Amino acid sequence: MKRSIVALASGTIFGFGLALSGMMNPLRVRGFLDLFGNWDPTLAFVMGGALAVMAVAWQIQKRMHVPLVCDEFSLPGTKLIDNKLIGGSVLFGIGWGIAGLCPGPAIASLATSFVPAAIFVASMLAGMGIFRMVESKF
Repeated sequence: MKRSIVALASGTIFGFGLALSGMMNPLRVRGFLDLFGNWDPTLAFVMGGALAVMAVAWQIQKRMHVPLVCDEFSLPGTKLIDNKLIGGSVLFGIGWGIAGLCPGPAIASLATSFVPAAIFVASMLAGMGIFRMVESKF
């Protein structure tokens, strides 16, 4: 129960942060990606703020033996940069540039602009399903 409450609180804070920063607005993201047009640096400040928060969080995590609401930390197990990672990053970037949304803002946008966000989320879920089917063949 405690873990669910922390997850709900974290998601709520994340959603409010997305709304407050304007990152649920696809035009804001596209403006950031438009380097040679009407460039909007807002996303760079949001990313910088996120990096600062995570730098502090990583320092705190290093001093903790176990997390507060779980039995153990679930951290990435590899630093390998392979073709799967590069290909996934390229596909993510293309989708982000076309739609102006990535998964977090898309899910948060379901509350404010349901139809466009629902189309994105449905497409995202379909892509995840296709990936699972294709990945199991290799």
